[in-house]
Amino acid sequence: MDTVIQARSLIRTYLMGKTEVHALQGVDLEVGRGEMVTIMGASGSGKSTLMNILGCLDRPTSGTYTLDGARVDSLGRNALASVRNRKIGFVFQGFNLLPRTSALENVELPLLYDRTGRNHTRAMAEKALARVGLADRMEHEPSELSGGEQQRVAIARALVTDPSLILADEPTGNLDSRTSLEVMALFQALNEDGATVLLVTHEPDIARYAQRVVELRDGRVIRNEPVAGGRRADDDLAAPPQPGPGAAS
Repeated sequence: MDTVIQARSLIRTYLMGKTEVHALQGVDLEVGRGEMVTIMGASGSGKSTLMNILGCLDRPTSGTYTLDGARVDSLGRNALASVRNRKIGFVFQGFNLLPRTSALENVELPLLYDRTGRNHTRAMAEKALARVGLADRMEHEPSELSGGEQQRVAIARALVTDPSLILADEPTGNLDSRTSLEVMALFQALNEDGATVLLVTHEPDIARYAQRVVELRDGRVIRNEPVAGGRRADDDLAAPPQPGPGAAS
């Protein structure tokens, strides 16, 4: 299988005062091109540290990390920044959109730092917004958009550079249950179009929409298995609401 992520024996140790904190203790992970994988774990499990390394925001203390066929674990800060811009699209829980800036301008932002010489940034941003269903909201500022629409803008921004990998960190954490389903349906649709998606969540109900779940505990992988059932967020959106407790039968 063509791999986008290949991590071997990742160790990350922090020094807090005179105390060593072993955030990752020998993590192995592979993610194939076109997969949608969820990383789960309780607070302190190491999932945020792993996300930072896989997103080229940090480097491991030891071990190897190959992203899209190239070793990146020993790159310097500037080289890592270049890899992030070219290879990775980020989606965050807090949206991280610029206020008083249109959706279109927010999506164009990564292209301003693109050194590949690509032109037509506006057309590329328009295409990305249309892809997430916001063709009619391009000139709206974040304050004029719902939470779900803001997250769609953030996803469009992640897509606009045509990255090898989309990294989504708790992308439904600030959304209600129905809007969360809409966002997960969008991720599934993008994945079916060929996008490789790695999603961090602490919510089992969200993890079930991925193809595979990887669970961490104390800096180690304790589970790495396919998700049973093949749940479709679109199907769950279309299902009638379930009656609450005490409803008449």
